[in-house]
Amino acid sequence: MSTPLPIKPLATLDDDAWDDLLDFIEERRVIPIIGPELLKVETETGPRLLYDWVAEKLAGKLNVDTNELPQPFNLNDVVCSFLASRGRREEAYTRVRSILRDATFQPPLALRQLAQITDFDLFVTTTFDPLLESAVNQERFQGAQSTEVITYSPNRVADLPTERERLQRPVVYHLLGRLSASPTYVISDEDLLEFICALQSEHLTPEKLFHELEHNHLLVIGSSFTNWLAQLFLRMAKRHRLSDPRDVGEVLADNHSDSDGRLVSFLQHVSVRTRIYSGAGRFVDELHRRWTVRRKPADVIELGAAPQRFLPPEREMPDNAVFVSYAREDLAAVQKLKTGLDAAGVKTWFDLERLESGDDYDRKIQRNIARCSYFIPVISATTDRRLEAYFRREWSYALDRARNIAEGALFILPVCIDDTDAGAAQVPERFRALHFTRLPGGEVTPEFARRLQELVPRSR
Repeated sequence: MSTPLPIKPLATLDDDAWDDLLDFIEERRVIPIIGPELLKVETETGPRLLYDWVAEKLAGKLNVDTNELPQPFNLNDVVCSFLASRGRREEAYTRVRSILRDATFQPPLALRQLAQITDFDLFVTTTFDPLLESAVNQERFQGAQSTEVITYSPNRVADLPTERERLQRPVVYHLLGRLSASPTYVISDEDLLEFICALQSEHLTPEKLFHELEHNHLLVIGSSFTNWLAQLFLRMAKRHRLSDPRDVGEVLADNHSDSDGRLVSFLQHVSVRTRIYSGAGRFVDELHRRWTVRRKPADVIELGAAPQRFLPPEREMPDNAVFVSYAREDLAAVQKLKTGLDAAGVKTWFDLERLESGDDYDRKIQRNIARCSYFIPVISATTDRRLEAYFRREWSYALDRARNIAEGALFILPVCIDDTDAGAAQVPERFRALHFTRLPGGEVTPEFARRLQELVPRSR
């Protein structure tokens, strides 16, 4: 059973509390929940919180007189004023999208620091911008779009694809929607009300996600939650009375909760497993420093450095990528194959989740095989044993494309990862006429890497 996070009614954590928190993080029993106070970006007038900047730009786009708004005003104030003047609600979302689409903000340091903590495999964000997933992609995947991004909205319930321990790549979950031209994300208090009501509905709750929120420690960092909303959010996440005994705790790290006397009193007397820390950015900086000190030098990714390890393939296949077709039992060897080719500068792509169902999935695979630079079927004892499997359909799609390629031109490059006999392998007849490269266990040889380096540029 989990040990609860030590709790004090103070806006600080002592060394013992930090050590316990880091233990839980290393055991992957902590989920960070990111809020807008961490989104400090460089604007034309200097560093500003992103949503304050967006509110100002949106007011200009919608012709809202900011002198008539409460000062300082926020996104909700702008939207409410626009609606009061009989503006179309949908227009506000398209304008926000165009504002951020034209912006070129880099992920703030705090998000990059959180992304560097590789023990975090599930991030939940209450913001709609793409800066968190950009930070994870930059710090873990050299900018490749490898982070799984999942978005909730009341009219489209999206849950984690599988149990957390089986996730193949880090996940960023947008709990309050994600930037879109449609009104499917939160920019006003009314939107927030709709999302909160939906998230508490029996039929609209992402069950796998909420199971994780209930049974793990939570770091609610940089939220803009007011007193009652903070209480409601904690109750919704924990799915029990907050006064009931529980084995996990929470930290509220933001710039306002410690000065809210009613919230502090409520947490001290009711939700005693919740601790307040003053300052969102300060909390992330201290967490990052302490986590880094604990790690061996080889385990720490310097900000902006290229990690020497397996990088999951991007969600969408990049241009000129080599398509790798494999049996799911051979995933470990395929990961090693990709790592070796990554080191050689050769882009590869394969389907990591192996969904193997649905027309949309099948069309995606067909499209990717139709535009890949080369096709690598991974041959093994597993593929010999599995006489019916989706990878055989991929082989068929590759052969269909090869029929349109000039005789003698290379496209299919079979790789054998064990001692399977090439002459007797259960493969299409056309594969037998091709040279099988043996890469035991998926270990890329210098000769194979050089061959791909020479071949792939010619496809550009």
